[in-house]
Amino acid sequence: MQLGIFAKTFARPTLGEILDAVVRHGVTTVQFNFACAGLDTLPEVVTAAQLEAIRGELVRRQLHVAAVSGTFNLLHPDADARRAGFRRFPELLRACAALAVPVVTLCTGTKDPDDMWRAHPANGSPAAWREMRAGLENLLTAAEAAGITLAVEPEAGNVVGTARQARQLLDELRSPRLGIVLDAANLVTPALRSRQREVVDEAFDLLGPDIVLAHAKELGPEGHPDGRGAGRGILEWEHLRERLCQAGFAGAWILHGLPEEEVPASVDFLRDQLIKS
Repeated sequence: MQLGIFAKTFARPTLGEILDAVVRHGVTTVQFNFACAGLDTLPEVVTAAQLEAIRGELVRRQLHVAAVSGTFNLLHPDADARRAGFRRFPELLRACAALAVPVVTLCTGTKDPDDMWRAHPANGSPAAWREMRAGLENLLTAAEAAGITLAVEPEAGNVVGTARQARQLLDELRSPRLGIVLDAANLVTPALRSRQREVVDEAFDLLGPDIVLAHAKELGPEGHPDGRGAGRGILEWEHLRERLCQAGFAGAWILHGLPEEEVPASVDFLRDQLIKS
């Protein structure tokens, strides 16, 4: 496994300064967001000059991009906003292919009009599932042509909120270009925090071979991610690391969901976990 971090964790005026901050923390792997280069997360256009500039900044610092964030709300109630995401996604894939990025992450959507991470009563409906699945099939066609894997992240606020639903989605779509982002903090809800080991075990039993990226986010005492650094909450990190190893996961474990001041201690903590593996 490689230790990584969201590049967007560091708020700086330029891409070079953002990447310098990554390097200063001894991290060599990132999950990239085109917003770090002054573009939209899903850019309308990425020019050849912009791609060359991004590539140059990464190469100069010997940074590896494990994944790029491609999140947009597949189920946005505003049809124009929804269509814009689908229209821009192929350009994101083209840019990622040019940068030799293997994975693009995305969420499975919500009917909430304001926050793509917030639950909505309609998310559990058969209609929402069908719409989500149709949208993913559309994106997978483009991803397969680009040679890029799409990684969806099961989380309570989206249509695919559990490991079982993620397994169902994988079984229905049966695409070699569809994988899973595993973030235990998004599966261990407040109501399940006393059963987190059971929740994590179920996720690995169902999804282990399909995990292409792991996210490292801490849980506060009440079972909510609250911005604290890794190792300073209630997540059972050693058990999570053991299950990642048992699954044969050899990808990137990406820190995120924390303020910059928490990064040094969190990097040290996660590096210690990886040494044990």
